[in-house]
Amino acid sequence: MAPTFVESKLARLTVDISAPVAHIVLSHAPLNVIDIPMMDEIAQVHEEIETRSDVSVIVLSGEGKAFSAGVDVVAHTPDKVEAMLNKFHAVVRTLVASKKVTVAAVRGHCLGGGAELAMVCDIVYTVASAQWGFPEIKLGCYPPVACTALAALVGQKRAAELILTGRTISGTEAAATGLATRAVTDGELTATVDRTVQDLLRLSPAALAVTKKAFYAWDAMHFDKGLARAEKIYLEELMKTADAHEGIRAFMEKREPKWTGK
Repeated sequence: MAPTFVESKLARLTVDISAPVAHIVLSHAPLNVIDIPMMDEIAQVHEEIETRSDVSVIVLSGEGKAFSAGVDVVAHTPDKVEAMLNKFHAVVRTLVASKKVTVAAVRGHCLGGGAELAMVCDIVYTVASAQWGFPEIKLGCYPPVACTALAALVGQKRAAELILTGRTISGTEAAATGLATRAVTDGELTATVDRTVQDLLRLSPAALAVTKKAFYAWDAMHFDKGLARAEKIYLEELMKTADAHEGIRAFMEKREPKWTGK
């Protein structure tokens, strides 16, 4: 029998399912880096939540001072990268396809895969001082989910700048560009999320689920195809370059990369 998560502290997550709300907290100190065990736990927990008709809202947040600094760089090495992408993209796809309304609450670092998890949620509240970004290019890599979906949120030119430069932006700018729904002060974040959750709970769960399906119908078709294509290019082209391997090695060895353009 599959485990039931009501209020649980797992290795990488803290889960509190108090119907009709499920709280999933990324709990991997100090920066809630998303490694493969965390991906497995998110998939396991989300699978149960989706089967529960008494849950209509999922709140996703990070423990401590960070949402998430991104996917574990160690998982990008040649022997692990394909399994990592498959698992991480499966988590993203389940969030995108979720029948529940997903709300992200962002503090501190929200980078790389962490920013990708947040950006695919329906409603995203961020602390104004949070740090958002997609720094993969600095490792000689790229963020497949952002390459697929970011332009639809912020526009092609802004998305290109963020992905191609790896520039970090504040929560204020993330909200201004459409990457987040609203930026608030640190002291306002919890209350803002709670107000929205209460508003959602006054509505029909069935209507919300069907409305989500209709709202994302067009984007969902393109997202699935686009992410599959971005993943294929990542594995078959990017990971065959010397620079991608050099970028990962340099990060792990805490040195500046030496690019060869090959």
